[in-house]
Amino acid sequence: MTRLADLTIEADHRTYERLARLVGALTDDQLTQMSGASEWTVAQVLSHLGSGAEITLETLRAAQAGVDRASDANNAVWARWNAMSPREQADGYLRAGGELDRAYAALDSVQRSDLRVPMAFLPEPAGIDLFTGMRLNEAALHAWDVEVVFDPTTTIPDDVAAVLVEQYLGPLAFLLGFTARTAELSSRPITLTVRATSPDRTLGLTLGEQARLTEAPARSDGELRLPVEALPRLLTGRLRESDSAGSIRVDGAVSLDDLRRVFPGF
Repeated sequence: MTRLADLTIEADHRTYERLARLVGALTDDQLTQMSGASEWTVAQVLSHLGSGAEITLETLRAAQAGVDRASDANNAVWARWNAMSPREQADGYLRAGGELDRAYAALDSVQRSDLRVPMAFLPEPAGIDLFTGMRLNEAALHAWDVEVVFDPTTTIPDDVAAVLVEQYLGPLAFLLGFTARTAELSSRPITLTVRATSPDRTLGLTLGEQARLTEAPARSDGELRLPVEALPRLLTGRLRESDSAGSIRVDGAVSLDDLRRVFPGF
């Protein structure tokens, strides 16, 4: 599925460029401020993104070479990044994120279509659409975690959010099954019609034994209206009380507070 892989690689590139511009201007004091990820400082978020970029690149290179990456290789990477100072973590993110960005851009059409990448937590090797989607999901949301510290009005760019929605409908659909707590609802299953704007898109959100984002449903138990950029944040526990003023509305079987409980984030 090269179209989704292409869109995802482009969205990841824009995400890296945007965050890199901000990170390059941060002071030492700003790096130690608490981020939008409640338990991490800004530098710790950048460390997570930087170490993740390094691991992702090593995993990609191993797949391209047709060799197995050592099962315990991640531990050494994390230990090295955890030992860095906040400034080293920020500089390391700029380096490692840039290296991964260039490696993605260098993938040709055959690799984007045919390459399969073993990932330890998946039962079979991932296509490039799924492999890059995992990185984009992490990078776009953690970029927001950093940006919101310095601009409380920040959002995920609409074009990046739209690609994330395509991923949640396709390769990343399994993530909602892991992260959603649908047992928080007193009655199940529930299906909502999701009317997203900027760009306009009608979808479905089913909350049964697992949560699923789908195309527009034939029938529903209510309606969720929100900007498309807010949908990934809702599904990952990043929708704040202040976001619901005017632009987000829920009618029917559940409330916005119900949805926040179902999607508490990682």
